Amino acid sequence: MKCLRNWLLVLICAAGSVPAIAQLPAALIPEPREIEVLEGSFRLSQSTGLRADKALARTADLLGDYLTATYGLRLKGGAAGKNTIRLVVDRNAGDEAYTLRVGEDGVTIAGSPAGVFYGTQTLRQLIGQTNDGLAVPYVFITDGPRFGYRGLMLDCGRYFYPVEFVKQYIDLMASYKLNRFHWHLTEDAGWRVEIKKYPELTRIGAWRGSTQRGPDPVRDQDRMPHGGFYTQEQIRDVVRYAADRNVTIVPEVDLPGHTMSVLAAYPELSCTGGPFAVPTTWGIKEDVLCIGNERTIAFVEDVLTELAELFPGGLIHIGGDEAPKRRWHECPKCQALIAQKGLKDEHGLQSYFIHHLQRFAASKGREIMGWDEILEGGLAPGATVMSWRGEQGGIEAARHGNPVVMAPNHYFYFDYYQSKDLAAEPFNIWGYVPLDWVYSYEPYGRELTPEQCRNIRGVQANVWCEFIHDEDKVLYMAYPRVLALSEICWTPAAKRDYGGFVRRLPERLHELDRRGVVFRIPEPLGIDRAEVRGNRVVVALEPLVRDARIYYTTDGSDPMVYGKLYTGQIDVPLAFDGVNIQCVVRLPSGRSSAIYKVTPREKE
Repeated sequence: MKCLRNWLLVLICAAGSVPAIAQLPAALIPEPREIEVLEGSFRLSQSTGLRADKALARTADLLGDYLTATYGLRLKGGAAGKNTIRLVVDRNAGDEAYTLRVGEDGVTIAGSPAGVFYGTQTLRQLIGQTNDGLAVPYVFITDGPRFGYRGLMLDCGRYFYPVEFVKQYIDLMASYKLNRFHWHLTEDAGWRVEIKKYPELTRIGAWRGSTQRGPDPVRDQDRMPHGGFYTQEQIRDVVRYAADRNVTIVPEVDLPGHTMSVLAAYPELSCTGGPFAVPTTWGIKEDVLCIGNERTIAFVEDVLTELAELFPGGLIHIGGDEAPKRRWHECPKCQALIAQKGLKDEHGLQSYFIHHLQRFAASKGREIMGWDEILEGGLAPGATVMSWRGEQGGIEAARHGNPVVMAPNHYFYFDYYQSKDLAAEPFNIWGYVPLDWVYSYEPYGRELTPEQCRNIRGVQANVWCEFIHDEDKVLYMAYPRVLALSEICWTPAAKRDYGGFVRRLPERLHELDRRGVVFRIPEPLGIDRAEVRGNRVVVALEPLVRDARIYYTTDGSDPMVYGKLYTGQIDVPLAFDGVNIQCVVRLPSGRSSAIYKVTPREKE
């Protein structure tokens, strides 16, 4: 069979930094380690069989369910002929690695059990609909991840989301080979996990009387009660659901700060005794757990014990961030403990507390993870640092030999805006993190030696929910930025190329649209490349979603109402007040983007 690899390389090289979108034979995200596209295709039909090793039965079921739900195709079980998809355990494969071969003999995915699951996700992306039915291009793929920790967080502490949405969130991230779901379960604003020994946590701590929905903590209150929590039975169900998709859940209970929901239920665990209420405004709160109180230590040990029983994944995130020290400085019990243990100050007191959590978690067969504030006062040995205040905390921890997950806010806080035109975006907290900026991130900093780089275990993006209060907005803020995250986590650094990513993006966004996912529709390609030629403006646009259409106006009027269908290059006289071309992108589902403004190309 004639190899098409050279043709693909020519296409990629010729396209330049702002490529025209072409229909690629294999528009895969994340890009595999090695891919060879061959001439020919395999036809999927009702007569196609699906055969799997016993250890891969659940992966086979999920693949079959997907084909039935998406294409109405029910594969024959147990078939062994050429017209067969085979899922095979390869005991010599690396962790999460696989090979995928599509040819005249059918489809074979071989690898570790996790790797075969990821191979099925690749296969799903390869399936295309033709005039003759479903087809998969002949390919040979050798693949495996760059990082072992590939994470995505959802903040259910500030805003409660039901189990079915949490499962959808997990299902989507697994589609792009992410494997750690960081479940932020507790906050000042709500406690979301049932702890049998402390029922008041969910009877009182899971509910608040109002939610701040805008920047003003007084005027922007909705005055509507909000709350909810996950029962232990529901949590076990979600853990099983995630495990089927090779996603490990990392639960977070934030300690010793962000605990007003705890203190509202159990005020005796504070330094002052309260009374307290679950807050209805955002921001850092002064009141934290009293570390000098023996009942506080018993409480956190009891909570960690129940969490260890619920979450078998090995890691428990204990927060450790944004814990003000004023109450400890004024508290006789905390000051007595500082003196008794010979601690330097209140930072030393927090370090003592984190060390205690680390030792207790280890006694339960678990390791702890915390935000980079756990470095303050001395880092517990073996604790994983999640670096959010930039990268410096992660760099320092990696130099100490601790495991690190990079999650710098200026790259991976997906509650930050995706456009500089804030009026065109849903209200959120602040910041600007566009898709191309996310994709540009490189986890291995120049400050680290190759040996220290090995302590960087992976990357995570976070969706905080101070101002995200519905499921569609969660997905809008997460996607398509999650696709850039997946490629950072999975694809070898030498293969990463934003131009190539953009060429593969339209197919994947078309798929998300078909699945009903409300992602942010990107600006059309070329929107920032309008050329002023004398007294005329010329611009060529291309949507970044397959089969989407562009509607535009040239007089500054609303393209949602007055827009013309874009069919080719726009060439119009230059208006006296500059460029007034505006456009919207309309998806096959009918959903439209915000209004985007065409801007002239900057002189190079």
